[in-house]
Amino acid sequence: MPVIKSAKKALKVSLRRKEENDLVRAKIKSAVKGLKIAVADKKDDAVTLLSKAYKELDLAAKKHVIHKNKAARLKSRLSLKLAKSATAEIVPAKKAKTAKKK
Repeated sequence: MPVIKSAKKALKVSLRRKEENDLVRAKIKSAVKGLKIAVADKKDDAVTLLSKAYKELDLAAKKHVIHKNKAARLKSRLSLKLAKSATAEIVPAKKAKTAKKK
């Protein structure tokens, strides 16, 4: 059976797009992982890493590499993680109140 020219061209296009999408996904993963590590280590540059992760997620959603709701969900989770670590650092744990005996 002969190979159709348009099928060859479509294959080349899909392979090129896959490579581009894989690069975008790799950027997302590295940005998110870097932020998670910074939050775990309580580093000062976590806020700048959050903005970098936001940028990568927004770009991927714009290019339709990931769904826009997935990008929003990941951004929300990352900001919550950063906020939790910041509040845990600032506010010390409260002591449990003991019940008074009458």
